[in-house]
Amino acid sequence: MELHHSKHHQTYITNLNAALKSQVQALKNNDIPTQIANQQAITFNGGGHINHSLFWKNLAPPSSSDVKPSAAPKLSAAIAEQWGSTDSLKQVFNKKLLGIQGSGWGWLIKDNETQRVAIITTKDQDPVPATTTPIFGVDMWEHAYYLQYLNGKAAYVENIWNVINWKTAEERFNGGRDDAFKVLKASI
Repeated sequence: MELHHSKHHQTYITNLNAALKSQVQALKNNDIPTQIANQQAITFNGGGHINHSLFWKNLAPPSSSDVKPSAAPKLSAAIAEQWGSTDSLKQVFNKKLLGIQGSGWGWLIKDNETQRVAIITTKDQDPVPATTTPIFGVDMWEHAYYLQYLNGKAAYVENIWNVINWKTAEERFNGGRDDAFKVLKASI
């Protein structure tokens, strides 16, 4: 994870900053073709920064009490209402993660309108929809698991549950979208 954090995530930040700088210049010069061209780089690298910033905060050492679902009583109740149990959630979530073709993310989210939890996947570095609050996400890009698990994606998916920070998940579930994204304000 150290390489993942220091190299991969940092590359998203570096490329996002370059695209934003280019965008400021393009806006100043009323250069519409460049503004349009910058949108893809801003979306991809901005999404990579957002997703990874959320990801790091939803991990905890396996020895921490924060990795126990009991650290998230309200979220656990919502999960039980939706899937019957945390174990059932894990089964459904794992199946969704392993069904991602190519690169992407799996998310437990809260729908901001209904307040219900759901599992979604996003492609590449697309962030969660604006109508949702991310509770926790799992990076399914090969760089997230390859050094430790090689092509053992299923082992990564099974073991990620040993480091999910349920305390942070509870905070995000109890809060709103702005609360979940406060990690970004601290990193700017």
